[in-house]
Amino acid sequence: MSTQKNIALVAHDHMKPALLNWAEKHKQELAQHKLVGTGTTGGLVAEKLNLPVTRFKSGPLGGDQQIGALIAEQKLDLLVFFWDPLNPAPHDPDVKALLRLCSVWNVPVACSEATADLIITSTLFNDPDYQRFIPSY
Repeated sequence: MSTQKNIALVAHDHMKPALLNWAEKHKQELAQHKLVGTGTTGGLVAEKLNLPVTRFKSGPLGGDQQIGALIAEQKLDLLVFFWDPLNPAPHDPDVKALLRLCSVWNVPVACSEATADLIITSTLFNDPDYQRFIPSY
């Protein structure tokens, strides 16, 4: 696995401040990777970190599916998705589909700051010899 990863940064409205704080804390690490994000979140991350972020549509308008396509095409190495479990969203099925794809394709996903911290600071995260198992269906 390459040391430069493709990382998706996504957050529901109530969770955007938490994701931005997390991203700022890990700016030095994130700067070494290719970042993508959904609509507003991607723009906020790019502005906050002054780093390039490829932006897709807003999550409810198809951005979740665009990120899902990256997963299915094996073009995403990590999903950091601070979703709001206490506020149901109209696109909740899209969120569940995105998380399901991460499980199907064995893509690491962090839905909380603690998990995101553990993944991005793991010695395996930048180990070029680490091979993530990709299921064959």
